[in-house]
Amino acid sequence: MVQARDISKAFNGNEVLKKVSLDIHKGEVMAVIGPSGSGKSTFLRCLNHLEVIDAGSVVVEGQTLVSTNAQGQAQYAPEAQMRAILRRMGMVFQGFNLFPHLSVIENITEAPMVVKGLTRDQVMPKAQELLRKVGLQEKADAYPARLSGGQKQRVAIARALAMEPDIMLFDEPTSALDPELTGEVLRTMRQLAEEHMTMLVVTHEMGFAREVANTVVFMDQGSLIEAKPARAFFEDCSHARIRSFLDNML
Repeated sequence: MVQARDISKAFNGNEVLKKVSLDIHKGEVMAVIGPSGSGKSTFLRCLNHLEVIDAGSVVVEGQTLVSTNAQGQAQYAPEAQMRAILRRMGMVFQGFNLFPHLSVIENITEAPMVVKGLTRDQVMPKAQELLRKVGLQEKADAYPARLSGGQKQRVAIARALAMEPDIMLFDEPTSALDPELTGEVLRTMRQLAEEHMTMLVVTHEMGFAREVANTVVFMDQGSLIEAKPARAFFEDCSHARIRSFLDNML
């Protein structure tokens, strides 16, 4: 589904990603873990062009989003092609990013109407179905200010799914939530995993990584240190840096 090769990114001379390569397969749930500042979120943002890479390549379902030319510079696909590729990926942020002036149902229907040119009547059945999926059908007419953090994040997931992406990217979706509300969001993500949605999840939730992810990736100081099946990652970890991290997190 996604092939990332030698992704490099620096901010003001500080190398944040150091030739990170990763393959994400159809139906796979991949958890990316590691200490704060290790480049996890930056890598995620590079995959969907929220950050511009310095070098490397990203191919999404056989379509090249960005490659590196003979001069060693990143070269992105033409604008129309790039937009079509990016529509295949949904993104859920740690800060929700809901439109405060729109109701819950309007937050979900806005992108399909604006980006895909669909009518309200066309998108409403899907939006209502997604609200049922995340357990918030009774909140359709509520505004974000009246929702809990867990409810806001579930609306954000429904909003991303409304664009019918093939791949979902989650950037620490529970980090801004109280522990009690974290479970609401993780249950929704578990349901998506059971439906074989392809998911790349940057997370500090080790329980989710252990129990739901197929593959766990560990990053540190801008490098991908290890990628293993989840069971092997947690039960047979011999890398000293990873072991130290897990000892502090578990």
